[in-house]
Amino acid sequence: MTRYRPPQQASAPYITPEGAQVLRDELHALWKVERPLVTAAVHEAAKNGDRSENADYIYGKRRLREIDRRVRYLSKRLEELIVVDRQPDNVECVYFGAWVTLEDSAGEVADYRLVGPDELDPRKGYMSIDSPLARALIGKCRDTCVQVTIAGKTHEYILTDIRYSA
Repeated sequence: MTRYRPPQQASAPYITPEGAQVLRDELHALWKVERPLVTAAVHEAAKNGDRSENADYIYGKRRLREIDRRVRYLSKRLEELIVVDRQPDNVECVYFGAWVTLEDSAGEVADYRLVGPDELDPRKGYMSIDSPLARALIGKCRDTCVQVTIAGKTHEYILTDIRYSA
């Protein structure tokens, strides 16, 4: 068995100002708060002698690798992200950052916000701009019927509302 992974499609480089701030806060917390604490714990564990059987040392080093990996990812990602901090010229159509209200064929209504892939949070109603439904919604106007095929099944939604503020 090989460890080959096919290349993934690049995710959209867009993010809302709130999402960018969350990523910056996470980076700061990892680098300035958590990493120094774990480093100190590893330093103390290393003083205890034999490191091969020292669980505090082994797990501390593992946690440091996880923190460093996440810090590298966040640093690179924040450099390449484009913060979208203004409304589009045409607020009557769906673009990045829009709150949309969709009604399905059963009459169920749902609200979603189109955000970058780094902000995805279904509990808040945040939908990635890279998702099939979001791609189908981009550029559409109010009272438009949108069809999306997901896992071989076609879903129909009516776009009932578009807004650009919470």
